[in-house]
Amino acid sequence: MALPGVEESTERFGFSVENKGKAKGFVWVWMERIEPKQPRVPNNGVLAMRVANLSQKDLIIASRPKKFFTEPHYNGFPAILVRLEEVDAADLEVLVPEAWRCVAPKELVEGGAPIAKARPRSRKAAKKAKTAAKRPRGRSR
Repeated sequence: MALPGVEESTERFGFSVENKGKAKGFVWVWMERIEPKQPRVPNNGVLAMRVANLSQKDLIIASRPKKFFTEPHYNGFPAILVRLEEVDAADLEVLVPEAWRCVAPKELVEGGAPIAKARPRSRKAAKKAKTAAKRPRGRSR
């Protein structure tokens, strides 16, 4: 709620920010389908969070699959599922502002919201960052 323009959902756990006249969700409770062909039900142990793009989604999930995952319902959509038992406050302090930044209007983002860290802007940049992270540190040739 400390981020500019944030509103808490009145229906289920979730947070949104208004952009172009519409509430855009950036963190919400995961609605899990337990039984086929039955309505989804809230799983209060898992949050869904927006991410910048599909490349970032893939990187986050691959980096810590115990904490972050996805399901077929989110295929092609830039959001990750976060197991609350596996994350700590430090993880959420990075993820929540980044999720907000994905949907907030430019005026609010540029207005001084805290920036956790830069995120890749393209698939090429994401791939380059992933490759750099895999390189061994130490002596160079």
